[in-house]
Amino acid sequence: MTDKTILVAGTFDTKDDELTYLSNRIRGQGGGVLTMDVSVLGEPSQPTDVSKHQVAEAGGSSIQAAIDSGDENTAMQIMARGAAAQARSLYDAGGIDGVIVLGGTMGTDLALDLCAALPLGVPKYIVSTVSFSPLMPPERIPADVQMILWAGGLYGLNSVCKAALSQAAGAVLGAARAVEKPARDRPLIGMTSFGKTVLRYMVTLKPELEKRGYEVAVFHATGMGGRAFESLAAEGAFAAVMDFAPQEVSNHLFGGLSAGEDRMTNAGRAGIPQIVAPGCYDLVDFIGWQETPARLADRPVHAHNRLLTSAVLTAEERRQVARTICDKLGQAVAPVTILLPRGGCNEWDRPGADLHDAGGLAAFCDEMMAACPPTARLEPLEAHINDAAFTARALEVFDDWVAAGVIPRP
Repeated sequence: MTDKTILVAGTFDTKDDELTYLSNRIRGQGGGVLTMDVSVLGEPSQPTDVSKHQVAEAGGSSIQAAIDSGDENTAMQIMARGAAAQARSLYDAGGIDGVIVLGGTMGTDLALDLCAALPLGVPKYIVSTVSFSPLMPPERIPADVQMILWAGGLYGLNSVCKAALSQAAGAVLGAARAVEKPARDRPLIGMTSFGKTVLRYMVTLKPELEKRGYEVAVFHATGMGGRAFESLAAEGAFAAVMDFAPQEVSNHLFGGLSAGEDRMTNAGRAGIPQIVAPGCYDLVDFIGWQETPARLADRPVHAHNRLLTSAVLTAEERRQVARTICDKLGQAVAPVTILLPRGGCNEWDRPGADLHDAGGLAAFCDEMMAACPPTARLEPLEAHINDAAFTARALEVFDDWVAAGVIPRP
């Protein structure tokens, strides 16, 4: 008997030895394996549990159609759709407890879709020759995926790639055994922030919400954190959100650390009540160890650490951010309250701080009030976002919504 079953996916026509080695390492630790072939042209040495024909059919096509396309990208997208559908079906049926996908660029492209089809909390491992590469856009990386660099793994087994594959086998099986999936036994509040040095409201809000019987998850809004937040919002996982750090919207507009086009939309589409504030709206974040992008070279910047630096937006850029935020919130089908701190929206923009810009803040506030959708309620606050008055008002709105039944009670 095996305690956990892992889906092992890859192109068994070209990576049969490597995938078989990986599968045997999982079995050798007492785990179960289901194999999925996502190749198109060749055949595996032994039949897989999920054949390439089944994968293609689940993708709404066939292997022959993939071959007849004459294009490897088109063919692999057929297989990616099918692999994602098959993986989700296997998981929903209780057939798998985790997944590991092996590949180069083609296999990694497919792996991102397959892993994205599985809920947060399901162990997802990608062993890839391009792990951690900028080839992968943040919006395609699943929120809790793990990646292992497949060193020396482009073609054939060797002692170098076995070291990576054997670790990966232990990692995915160990994760499937150890994972504590989200309990969902209390209503969950999703909150965004940018770290205690620049935004501090969560220090007060999290314990206060927990006293009320809610669970609170705070997401670091630096690209991937926003992706995790949005993926859970799309699932309807939150009872309410406090989206107080939407600078990923600014990043997407101006080439920073984007969380994708759908940032600030999924909660609204899912009917989740939103309390919103524009923390760090005025910043565009870029990689700190690279040279400052030319488009940002003429403005003040703040080096947060050696990894991340933030540049200040101009007044007109802030107006564009305000219009974009309001447009996104206007799509919501549940209540939205926007708290607008007129005293500033991050610790670095206080009077006397290195990123203070009173004119830019005023321009943003004016545009927010002008562009606010009729379906949202906007409240200007004569306070800074890190002041006690801001957190007090956020809690008042929350409590009012609980009393009115907008937010479910624990």
